[in-house]
Amino acid sequence: MARFLNVWIEGPVGIVVLNRPENLNAWHEPMRNELANTLQSFDQDEEVRAIILTGAGARAFSAGQDLNEAKAFDESRAGDWIEEWRSLYGIMRNISKPLIAALNGVAAGSAFQVALLCDIRVGHEGSRMGQPEINSGITSTLGPWIMNEMLGMSRTIELTLTGRLMDGTEAHRIGLIHCLVDKDRVMAKAREVAEQLAAKPRIAMKLNKRRFTEMTERTFEDALQSGLKAQRESYASGEPQRYMEAFFAERRRRAAGASA
Repeated sequence: MARFLNVWIEGPVGIVVLNRPENLNAWHEPMRNELANTLQSFDQDEEVRAIILTGAGARAFSAGQDLNEAKAFDESRAGDWIEEWRSLYGIMRNISKPLIAALNGVAAGSAFQVALLCDIRVGHEGSRMGQPEINSGITSTLGPWIMNEMLGMSRTIELTLTGRLMDGTEAHRIGLIHCLVDKDRVMAKAREVAEQLAAKPRIAMKLNKRRFTEMTERTFEDALQSGLKAQRESYASGEPQRYMEAFFAERRRRAAGASA
């Protein structure tokens, strides 16, 4: 049984809820493994024809990487981390069934990337998306790959170097959110889209999705190789560890001030 996900099936739709709301659904290795296994299981289930991915609570789809885990990485662990993303992203890229992201809140960093790997994204004006890794001293490699595929180089550079988050209106305007609805309608709209896609011809759906994967396979592999090199170099420098420790120190200072 999954510890960090809520999982169930409604008719032809499998639903996966990232379930660490106290951490804004940020993921660590156990949660990433559970997500990979669950998506594979749904893809193999003949009764499931579409999958919805969302987050628990009202604040976040997912804040991305749990910095409590990442701050302890060294050069070797950073390389293993990229291989873990190779596994999860590879599974997502090869799922034969439509995958819909219900963006109930922020989708930051690797969660932004996971959302972009979904086929259809439903969000609201308060949904926020972006690539803020630079603010924690973490190098972005897989994020620029997928942003460049979808947005082009100019916007990719701006989002990567500033680390800013786009709101739902901007993300919808540039095509990253396909359906923009009221906040309380996000999950209902995601179910509507999932049921529509679930009714499409199965083989045509599978082959169309396979072709999209083939079109981006070369650049995906290039991003992984570059990411492996960059993350090892980054963590060997000690910069990510310093910035993340400063982040947690500031959080402790604010908590102490609030309780005084």
